[in-house]
Amino acid sequence: MADAKKLDANAQARFDLINENLDELMNPEIVEAILAKGENPRIYWGTACTGRPHTGYLVPAIKIAQLLAADCQVVILLADIHAFLDNLKAPIELVNARAEYYRKVITALLQAVGVKTDKLEFVLGSSYQKSPEYVMDLYKLASVTSEHDAKKAGAEIVKQSSNAPLSGLLYSILQVLDEEYLNCDVELGGRDQRKLFAAAVEWLPKIGYRKRAHAITPMVPGLQGGKMSSSEEASKIDLLDNLDVVTKKIRKAEAAPKVVDNNGLIAMVEFTFLPVSSLKGKKEFRCPRKDEEDLVYNDIESLKTDYANDVLTPQILKAGVTAALTELMAPILAAYEADKEWQEITLRAYPPPEKKQKKIKDKGSRHPGAKKPEEPAKEQDLPERPKA
Repeated sequence: MADAKKLDANAQARFDLINENLDELMNPEIVEAILAKGENPRIYWGTACTGRPHTGYLVPAIKIAQLLAADCQVVILLADIHAFLDNLKAPIELVNARAEYYRKVITALLQAVGVKTDKLEFVLGSSYQKSPEYVMDLYKLASVTSEHDAKKAGAEIVKQSSNAPLSGLLYSILQVLDEEYLNCDVELGGRDQRKLFAAAVEWLPKIGYRKRAHAITPMVPGLQGGKMSSSEEASKIDLLDNLDVVTKKIRKAEAAPKVVDNNGLIAMVEFTFLPVSSLKGKKEFRCPRKDEEDLVYNDIESLKTDYANDVLTPQILKAGVTAALTELMAPILAAYEADKEWQEITLRAYPPPEKKQKKIKDKGSRHPGAKKPEEPAKEQDLPERPKA
């Protein structure tokens, strides 16, 4: 934690906003030192361009909004090469289109939570990761990193499999090097990246580069509990899902009465709806009720208490989440519907699966009405050859 004696009131307020709703801020003294000088920390957040972004992206988006409010410089890495390296989750033919899609959807998402995107810097990973300097540093870092350590660092973010390709080991090394080549002071990421962040602190000084701070956001549970994942349709809501889809998915979400832990809907309120409303000037989450006044919450603890006591039932909570989420997603959908280029990019990035050709079954010759194949004439049926 920061020592308030090191910072004046303004710097402390900025630090508090940077630190708000984080699970952990590793090496906070790096951030403190920058703020104490009255300077602006440079923070980067990266995302591999694989599956379609979902509501789990709201957590880093809101954190980015808070960082900008604290006058931080923010750079967003569209990690196209990382997407290809992660066990071929994104075929190389689709990577460029998916990077364009991510830029569009992330911009619309950040605008929806009140971020002025003119302050943001987007960087495509391949714009510098193929340079001779970067590749040489990749070799250097690979020479001082063991297979065990590289695999351990990426264990929770790179798809694991038996006899995994070497690309999974390179993934971790690339992400560590990105901190240097993006000239950041802090890297932002989820709890699942903590092992990689710890590796970055250890590895970068080995090749002569400084260590960075790391801001770790919590992992929001999916709609069915557990981790929200692009590959599990029932666990997440796509940022371009329409109202009917949103309503159905939230209605089917797992939300046991009185159980607060691992409740994806409560986590969404805590890390999405309350912070967004706070950025907009009035921190509250509203749950509509039939024939009664709405339940209104200004802090997460009172909501959790009401839920544990069954004052706030799963049905009422689901109604509140549906209303808040559809309001938040409305401008994203509107931006998509008004942008023909984005629609064309979507078709290139995520082409619909080819329709399977219906196979015509060969019923054979035993069903009624089938034509019998002409049989070759048998030897005894052939006309006798005239005798000489």
